[in-house]
Amino acid sequence: MLTRTAARSVLENELDTIRSGGTWKGERIITSKQGAHINVDGSRGGILNFCANNYLGLSSHPEVVEAGIDALKTYGAGLSSVRFICGTQDLHKNLEQKLAEFHEREDAILYASCFDANAGLFEVLLGPDDAVLSDELNHASIIDGIRLCRAKRLRYRHLDLNDLEDKLKEAQSSRLRLIVTDGVFSMDGDVAPLKEICDLSDRYGAMVFIDECHATGFLGPRGRGTDELLGVMDRVHIVNSTLGKALGGAAGGYTVGPKPLIDLLRQRSRPYLFSNSLPPPVVGCSTRAVELLLASNEIAQTMTAKTMRFRNGMTAAGFTISGKAHPICPVMLGDARLASLMADDMLRLGVYVIGFSYPVVPKGKARIRVQISAAHSDEDIDRCMDAFIQTGRKHGVIS
Repeated sequence: MLTRTAARSVLENELDTIRSGGTWKGERIITSKQGAHINVDGSRGGILNFCANNYLGLSSHPEVVEAGIDALKTYGAGLSSVRFICGTQDLHKNLEQKLAEFHEREDAILYASCFDANAGLFEVLLGPDDAVLSDELNHASIIDGIRLCRAKRLRYRHLDLNDLEDKLKEAQSSRLRLIVTDGVFSMDGDVAPLKEICDLSDRYGAMVFIDECHATGFLGPRGRGTDELLGVMDRVHIVNSTLGKALGGAAGGYTVGPKPLIDLLRQRSRPYLFSNSLPPPVVGCSTRAVELLLASNEIAQTMTAKTMRFRNGMTAAGFTISGKAHPICPVMLGDARLASLMADDMLRLGVYVIGFSYPVVPKGKARIRVQISAAHSDEDIDRCMDAFIQTGRKHGVIS
């Protein structure tokens, strides 16, 4: 029989392995609201934040915060219920309607997170007679969601259209075929070739699903996402995304798509049926964020120039930056310990970034993932680059 002491020893040995491998993930403590400038426990003065998913700077936008306060006062702190019992307020339905309008889809359904949205979709949509074709670098929540369904699972090489076509041919006997991809891959900032994927879906009779967590709000002429950027909004069938990044940054996720699918998810999607409703303050904040984007794309339009300022400057300094024109700018370093040490040194210079290593990224692909926000000024970006250059020279990454 495994004793408590033996179990504790197993756990501590596993933790020691993580520490010795240089992949330990500490949690720094922020003592201010989220933004481009933050306060961090143990650090002196203001710190520049370059690793939040706060793409549009809306996490602390005055109108977004005020909307949350108003919802708290009017609707309370929470529902103490799942949606179908007594947990649906008019503000939930209003946000779902606005999200469907934003994405130009028939209907929308809210979840506690996009992880839950991904966990709740595939099991409902796909059965043993169906096939799901998934990019090998899809987000962990997609991978876990697919594991819950009974469909035939076919994984294609990252962004490899030839391999995807081979898998589609293999799946021709299936009842339904669903191609599943991130719109933007969060660790590398690369964009899925959606036009070509949609061409293949037409040719082989498949549906297309995209996860838009790192695109909603700022990619495309109106910030609608990767499908708008690449001109395929009318060809992508299902979109999952988050309220926890560009759209206010609080919490929550959602699915938008055909109304019969959304109706079926309300009846059978387990994360929806067995999770409490989103708290009213979160819904209020997110609704105001969506309203701001429906009214104007001005904030989103500032992202390209800021992103390219950083990417071009870092490349000129000798760093390798993965991806292309996306605000996710991974500074590739390779070694996990090096990434962690450089991130610590950057904090000492007043810049908050985090090293990413296995199992978040493949072994040997450690990096510091920089994320540009509309809230960053040109001076903020230049100061971040100066800190990278100083730290990179210290550790021999650049000369």
